[in-house]
Amino acid sequence: MRFFEFQRDARGATRRLLFAFGLTLVLLLVAVNAALALAWGLTWGFWMPGAFTYPKHFFAVNTSVTLLFVLGGWWVETSRLAHGGGQRLAEQMGARLARPSGDFDEQRFCNIVDEMAISSGMKCPQAMVVARDQGINAFAAGWDEDDAVVAVTQGALELLTRDELQGLVAHEFSHIGEGDTRLNMRLVGMVFGLEMLYRMGQTLFEPDSRDRRMAAALIGLAIMAAGWLGWLAGHALQAAVSRQREYLADARAVQWTRSRDGLGGVLRKVLTQRRGGVVSQRAGSAVQHMLLVANEGKGGKAEHWLDSHPPLAARIRRIYGRDMGPLPLRREDDAPVATGTATPPAAAAAADPETGWTLS
Repeated sequence: MRFFEFQRDARGATRRLLFAFGLTLVLLLVAVNAALALAWGLTWGFWMPGAFTYPKHFFAVNTSVTLLFVLGGWWVETSRLAHGGGQRLAEQMGARLARPSGDFDEQRFCNIVDEMAISSGMKCPQAMVVARDQGINAFAAGWDEDDAVVAVTQGALELLTRDELQGLVAHEFSHIGEGDTRLNMRLVGMVFGLEMLYRMGQTLFEPDSRDRRMAAALIGLAIMAAGWLGWLAGHALQAAVSRQREYLADARAVQWTRSRDGLGGVLRKVLTQRRGGVVSQRAGSAVQHMLLVANEGKGGKAEHWLDSHPPLAARIRRIYGRDMGPLPLRREDDAPVATGTATPPAAAAAADPETGWTLS
């Protein structure tokens, strides 16, 4: 894997997408002013006697109110998500503190977190476990290294080898070190602010108590149209940024562990679980970007523009340089876990080393 090249490409793509995000906000202000100017003309301006004019400070007020809703919504949402720090957010997602003294798998996980903190030169985050989730997944939370946590699911603890768990933890350390959680939370807040602008237009468009729409309904419709387009563009850009940060974290994990089979094995086992119908617990859209693997959409190309993660097959291809098949759900010297039945020694010996499928 050309991890330095992939890191450079991902950072460059992120900068371009963030510039596009700022450009989207500028275009939204232009669209809102244009829509309100047209609505004003259709409602009053074109029918008033005399020369057609706009009210005093018309465009300045429109711009100020739009920014108030977008930036105010951004502040409200990011404050809500950041309340209580990384551990509080992880607890809201169903995680608890790891208990290394009473469980071998959790002790192994805590050891790996300590080792990765030393090798990466970062502060050691709090280790947490999502105990009721049998899917293979993980996430990092926290605005900086001081309140960061790394959480893994019970399925990851039980089904991953030590090298694979190390690759998974390295991926989450990259998110912390690169500030991805903080970046994504801010983008989520900005998208929420764009949605608030749409909600304002929706309120103006709604009929009164007598089921009548006043003249302001046309203004509300104009704001709804501009707000919806802005929200859609912002959501697509936020998802695109998140996908690039996943590629960056994958490359950093391979760089730190010096092993393709660590994180690569994790993703290939997730592929096995998904083909078997096992998925990680559903997470809200606001925190999908925090997960190692998110719930992939099954729609067309347009729907995938809003996916917070690249397809599993694309991530595996980047790590190995070619397509790779799924891996059996077992650890070293363990029997397969997925089917609940042990594999006979003869069948195990005949297993293909690349895919884990038997040749008989």
